[in-house]
Amino acid sequence: MSDDLTDPGVRNRLLLIDDDQVFSVMLAKALVKRGFQVRTAFDIRAARRELDTFTPDYVVLDLKIGPESGLTLIEELLEANSEVNILMLTGYASVATAVEAIKLGAVHYLTKPVSADDVVKALHKTEGDAEAAVEINPVSVKRLEWEHMQKVLLEHDGNISAAARAMGMHRRTLQRKLQKKPVTH
Repeated sequence: MSDDLTDPGVRNRLLLIDDDQVFSVMLAKALVKRGFQVRTAFDIRAARRELDTFTPDYVVLDLKIGPESGLTLIEELLEANSEVNILMLTGYASVATAVEAIKLGAVHYLTKPVSADDVVKALHKTEGDAEAAVEINPVSVKRLEWEHMQKVLLEHDGNISAAARAMGMHRRTLQRKLQKKPVTH
């Protein structure tokens, strides 16, 4: 395979979909330096417009794009190119969304903050690692609560009112809790 980035056989077309414009611009510049041809979209509508004229080999997809879920784009991305490698990125990680992203077709899932090198490594890692380290530290109660809220919210298609009812709490309480960054342990 040729190292020439203009060679049609080289897989280097990347679509970066994230509503954080500062993060997107910085990551795009870093990925261009690593040999990718990068296009950016700051919302789902713009991402769909990009797919009309650009067939990406790789996609870096934010989980939460404004009020919408990036999970909804995975199927469309795979329809545009069944060989696309999709990396789900998020500042709001949960086991439930990670599992759904992989089941829908993403090849990897990373939590922000990430480096461009982390992104490139994840995009090229398409198989699981049986030697991955297993954490021994138990998960905190706050982290379990966050995971549960994410799972219930996913089960109710992102409808905060329905998820709050299912958990027996007020909608505003759930909104407040979801606006906080998740605890790491």
